[in-house]
Amino acid sequence: MFSGFKVERITVGEVTLRVRHGGDGPPVVLLHGHPRTHTTWHRVAPLLTDSFTVVCPDLRGYGESSNPPETGDHSSYSKRAMATDIVSLMRHLGHERFAVVGHDRGSYVALRVALDHPEVASRLVVLDSVPIGAALARADAKFASAWWHWFFLGQTAKPAERVINADPDAWYGGGPVAMGEQNFADRQRAIHDPATVHAMCEDYRAGLSVDRAHDAADMAAGRQIGCPTLVMWSSDDDLADLYADPLEIWKSWAPDVRGGSIKSGHHMAEDAPGELAAALRAFLTAPPRGPNT
Repeated sequence: MFSGFKVERITVGEVTLRVRHGGDGPPVVLLHGHPRTHTTWHRVAPLLTDSFTVVCPDLRGYGESSNPPETGDHSSYSKRAMATDIVSLMRHLGHERFAVVGHDRGSYVALRVALDHPEVASRLVVLDSVPIGAALARADAKFASAWWHWFFLGQTAKPAERVINADPDAWYGGGPVAMGEQNFADRQRAIHDPATVHAMCEDYRAGLSVDRAHDAADMAAGRQIGCPTLVMWSSDDDLADLYADPLEIWKSWAPDVRGGSIKSGHHMAEDAPGELAAALRAFLTAPPRGPNT
């Protein structure tokens, strides 16, 4: 798994991130979602290393990255804090400007990189998401039925950790055939660590509070993504069922946006790595259609 990649643990501010990196060429960072670790990219990252320097970290609170103490407003697990981690990590590795790809929860971190640090983001790719603020503003009974876990994981009155920790395998499912043995084992170690489970819940608590506020403030101020943006979603997941055209939502955030669906389940990096890698390569090497590069 990840042949030719180097694994390091790098301290950036208040956290230490586990990161795997390799390849040669323009830098691109791949950000995983919940409850995965960076190893979810094990079938995609090697397909890009002939043309790109590929960096795959565990986000703070996930995998083997550290879990900072929670705060009353959940800001220690905000996507703004996670984005700052990624910018600091990439600078440590010598990359002042880079493309950022995020799936699921990682897509919200990628969005924060582009909005909070426009000087570093050369390209943005978001997979299986619309912005947190946009999702919550449109939340209805259909959304609550499909994405009820947002509210279960994000509430504090009856914390979800006790339910999850009682049987993490039943809660998260998955298996070594679909995920790959080493990727599955890596995720298993993470979900059986109560500290990591708590940190992942804090991610969702931040999503319902401080992250939503950050998105709302940016929308009110008219801030937009300044780099070319690719939006892709899994055909066999529910994003297109919830939103007739996810691209239309993203167009209010990005002047240069393109995208479409991939024939896949939600974890597209594991289910359709060849198609996803080809789409990433085509986008990352295409000329921009907007004013910025």
